Formats: sequence, structure tokens, C-alpha cells
Amino acid sequence: MLIYLNGQFISKEDARISPFDHGFLYGIGLFETFRVYEGHPFLLDDHLERLNHGLDELYIKHHFTRDEVNKILQELLEVNQLTNAYIRLNVSAGMGEVGLQVEPYLEPNLIMFPKPLPPPGELNEKKAVLLKVKRNSPEGQERLKSHHFLNNVLAKREIGDEPDVEGIFLNEQGYLAEGIVSNLFWIKGNVLYTPAIQTGILNGITRQFAILLGRKNNLQVQEGFYSIEQALEADEMFVTNSIQEIVPISHFEGQHLPGNKGQWVQQLLKDYRHYSTSLWSRHSIGRE
Repeated sequence: MLIYLNGQFISKEDARISPFDHGFLYGIGLFETFRVYEGHPFLLDDHLERLNHGLDELYIKHHFTRDEVNKILQELLEVNQLTNAYIRLNVSAGMGEVGLQVEPYLEPNLIMFPKPLPPPGELNEKKAVLLKVKRNSPEGQERLKSHHFLNNVLAKREIGDEPDVEGIFLNEQGYLAEGIVSNLFWIKGNVLYTPAIQTGILNGITRQFAILLGRKNNLQVQEGFYSIEQALEADEMFVTNSIQEIVPISHFEGQHLPGNKGQWVQQLLKDYRHYSTSLWSRHSIGRE
């Protein structure tokens, strides 16, 4: 498998960055993960919008465009003979002296990692379990998709490697937050509930798209501060991320849920996949 590193396609064994990269020394870096469907990078514009905003926050002076990233991506898919893939786009601050830097970073490192994925298949259910580890507060005003991942690692160690289980964080105030690698949703009646950004969660790209799809299906969307007891009243529950899409929950805190038989989960995933091979940004929906 070849990866892209600063203008070159090289084997992962040959990849090198300097130990003076402040992404390594101080965690000054961001990443995006997204899925390619039949050669199309789904919601790439949305991922780049979030990435560019984060780069501004970290004083990394580069702005990525669709044309720039998609050109690299299509070459990367070609050299690896992939049409359906997981992609991680990683931007680290670049080299600096040992010590905290206040000046902007002008030469970031860009790495793009691919992994093959099969075409999307049937819905895979998961069980949701509450974590003892609490969701840490964001490092700044909002949570960035940054290199600071110890909180997630500790949570993953807590639940282990079971592929059909997702751990759910409570924040430090005891409100429902998000999954280890996902955002949390549930439906009661005709209302779609999800924790608010102010709980300290990452504003996931798939989270934003699921909210849009819910509204298109005439669900009322409520973002807020919710207790465990409120979620236990759910008719359906699911989690989202850009690789796993919309994942139905079959059990939560002893409660049995419809899982992949849920009417709303099936509808939302059907709509999601309708757009997956063509949509660049959720903002385009409504202009169709």
C-alpha cells in the first residue's frame, strides 16, 4: 500500500517526518477521515471546510481546496487500484524548535493514508455501553479533530476490541456526549435528539448530514443537554461516523432497541447512500 507524503507516493515503510515536527512534539495537527464510494470522496467539501477552520485555529498557514486534495486523492486511488476506500488526511504543523511556538506554521506536513473498503453492505448493529471514562473538555473553545486522542484511547481500552460495541461518553457534568469514534442520536416519536456541541463533542461531518436528512424526512431535530434517563425512552438509537455511516444500536443500558429493523434508521441510511457516490457538500442539498 502506497501513501502520499508531501508530494510523493511512497510505501508506508519508507515514510519519514522529522522528530522536530510540532505535530509530534506538541500535538499540533489535525486529521479528517472520509470514505470514497466508487471513486467519489463523499462530502469532501465539508471535511475540508472543517479542516481549514481548524488550521486557522492552530496557526497552520495553509488552505486546502477540493481541486488540490481530489487531484492527490485520485492519483492515490489509482496507484493503489482502489475504488472504495477509507481515507485519512493528516496535516501536522511541521518543523520547529523545541519549545512552544506562537508564530504561524508555514510548512505543514501533509499525509494521506488509504485503506481498502468493500462496497457498502447491510446494516451492522452495535451495542452501546456507558463509559466510566468521562469525555474531557475541549482544549480550546470547541473540539477540533486534532492529534489529542488520549481520552479516546483510554475509553477504547475500557471496552476492548469487540467490534459490535461502542462506548458512550458522559461529559464531566454527567450529560450524554458522544461515542468513542461517533456521534450519538436517538428518536422518540417524530423527534430526532442529539447532544449539543456545547456538551464538548466533535461536530461530526456525518452528524451534520444526519441532522439534515432528519429534517428532510420531517423529523423535528433537538440538540441539547440530555440525561441517560431521557435516552432510555428512545424508540430507536444510532451512532454516526464517516466510515461506518449510520450504525443502529440494538441495546443500551439493558434496554432492547430495534437495531437494524428500525424504520427511521433504515430510511436515513437509504437516503445517505443515495447521495454517497455524488455529493460534495451537504450545502448542495436543497439546490437539487
